[in-house]
Amino acid sequence: MLAIAILAAGKGTRMKSALPKVLQPLAGKPLIDRVLSSTQRLNPNHRLIIVGHQSKVVEESLQNYQDLEFVLQQPQNGTGHAIQQLIPKLKEFKGELLVLNGDVPLLKETTLSSLLKFHKESNASVTFLSANLDSPTGYGRVFANKSGLVKEIIEEKDCNYEQQQNKLINAGIYCFDWQQLSDVLNLLSNQNSQKEIYLTDTISLLRKSLHFEVDDPYEIKGINDRYQLYECEKHIQEKLKYFWMGKGVSFIDPISCTLSEDSFFGTDVIIEPQTHLRGKCIIGNGCHLGPGSLITNSTLADNVSAIHSIINEAMIGENVSIGPFAQIRPESNICKNSKIGNFVEIKKSFISEGTKVNHLSYVGDSTLGKNINIGAGTITANFDGKNKHRTIIGDYSKTGANSVLIAPIKIGSNVTIGAGSTISKDIPEKSLAVERSKTIIRTKRD
Repeated sequence: MLAIAILAAGKGTRMKSALPKVLQPLAGKPLIDRVLSSTQRLNPNHRLIIVGHQSKVVEESLQNYQDLEFVLQQPQNGTGHAIQQLIPKLKEFKGELLVLNGDVPLLKETTLSSLLKFHKESNASVTFLSANLDSPTGYGRVFANKSGLVKEIIEEKDCNYEQQQNKLINAGIYCFDWQQLSDVLNLLSNQNSQKEIYLTDTISLLRKSLHFEVDDPYEIKGINDRYQLYECEKHIQEKLKYFWMGKGVSFIDPISCTLSEDSFFGTDVIIEPQTHLRGKCIIGNGCHLGPGSLITNSTLADNVSAIHSIINEAMIGENVSIGPFAQIRPESNICKNSKIGNFVEIKKSFISEGTKVNHLSYVGDSTLGKNINIGAGTITANFDGKNKHRTIIGDYSKTGANSVLIAPIKIGSNVTIGAGSTISKDIPEKSLAVERSKTIIRTKRD
């Protein structure tokens, strides 16, 4: 039996943010989501989130998780006090309690599995993650013998000068035998410099306390301020870019680019400076992205070019050219061999194969057929002040410069619309449509 408790009650005052610390985004995902992801395949019987500061906000952000149990810690009187709140919830529970922190987002599932395995095989009362750090400032110090048996953990603010020279630190990740822990939880006191109830004080009270040193100390890096958030972001980005460069992706200036962990790239992709990918993106072979592009939750087929452009929740076919300075908005599908040129906005539209929208146009709520040419400045007027309406244009049609198509409207195939026309009626196929007001010229009088 396994229960997992995640500490998420803290205010995070050093973040200087209205957002709870555990909801701060790291490479596009909240910190606590990353912690939860590392526990998914451990198959716990309970996953408990200990909340306090802005508890409702944290709970609402985690509504998509069906198995979570929320436990309120009010007031927040330390880590030991937080775990004391679990006693009513785990009254009948027998097994291991894994205690994690909602602001330690880089911990690997494999490390947690190894910790659990070591704990069980050692028949320990508690086993916790430790690390040897060159600069241990900010961490509690672990005092143990050579066999790993721990005498005590002393929080840094309670250490004397000699104790602070110890570089073996407590990472704050524990695996307890719950029954043994519950027997000593109510013995904890707040007689320390912080006047808080420390979970670390259970170490000296339990029968057998062991530490398990992590291979990569970066895994246990906590986040207390925005600089530490940046450090973790940098770490993730370096690993992602190193991985994809090994798979055939070229970054002209990797430092200026950011990726999401849910991005996938084919081979021979070139990513120019200041290009960013967010959410789930699939990028095909031979694509050329940027400079200065932002792509979010989109799929790009092979040989797509996107220069100084924004693509958001869209499907882009092969051999499509986008930009510069184009915006592809959600629910748009641009089919192969099409071109979306400079200062063009596409919104919730289907653009068929070979169609060109070269410059200065807005196409919204539209279906465009094959091999259409949309003239410069063409606008689909899709909004009547209350509702959105669709524009449909058939294959091989053309719109002249500065045309306005007032939806709902259907333009047939092989239609030519004269420049400067405002069209509000359906146009049959193989037609020429011109609608302009008469030019009036008046000479000036002295």
